[in-house]
Amino acid sequence: MRAADADILIIPGWSGSEEDHWQSRWQRNLKTARRVEQEDWYEPDLSAWTERIRVGVEDAKRPVVLVAHSLGVIATVHAAPLLNKAKVAGAFLVAPADVDHTDRWPVTQGYDPCTAIHGFAPAPLTPMPFPAMLVTSANDPYCEFERAKTLAEAWGATLVETGACGHLNVNSGHGPWPEGLLTFGVFMKELG
Repeated sequence: MRAADADILIIPGWSGSEEDHWQSRWQRNLKTARRVEQEDWYEPDLSAWTERIRVGVEDAKRPVVLVAHSLGVIATVHAAPLLNKAKVAGAFLVAPADVDHTDRWPVTQGYDPCTAIHGFAPAPLTPMPFPAMLVTSANDPYCEFERAKTLAEAWGATLVETGACGHLNVNSGHGPWPEGLLTFGVFMKELG
C-alpha cells in the first residue's frame, strides 16, 4: 500500500506533537495525513480521546493507517475494539507510554504524570484486530524495553527495536526521524 492510497491518521500523545516532532513533519509532508485533534492534550480523558479516534476513522474516505506516538499508542489500542475494522488497514505504533507504571515517568513540562493521566491504565493486553507494528527504543524513559516487548506480543504487533534512542521525540533528537519514515514505508508495503 502506498501512503497516497490511505488516510493516515496521526495520533499524538500527551501534550500533542510540537511543530518539529516527526509526527507533525509527516503530517505536513504526507498529502493524505491528518491529525486527530484532542480537546485537552494536558489532562487527557480516555473516552474523549478514543471517541476522537473513532470519528477520525469513520470520516476517512480511504483505508486508514493509524500512526500513534506515546500516550496516543495506548489511546489507539483502547480505541481498537470501537473502530470499523473494515476501514482500518493497520496501526504504526511508536514509543508506547507504559500507563501501568506512570510513577516511573519523568516529570514533563512541570506536569506530574501520576496526577495528569487518568483512565488509560491498565493498558489493554488483547490482540489488535488489524496489522500493527510497534517501534520502541532500548532506553525509553516512558516504557522499559521488556514492557514494550510484552505489549507488542499481547497486541500481535511486529516489534522493531531502534537501539538506545530515548522516547523517539524531539527531545531525544528525533524531529525529522528519517529511519522512522523508512520503517513506516516497510510497514505500508507489508499492508499490501
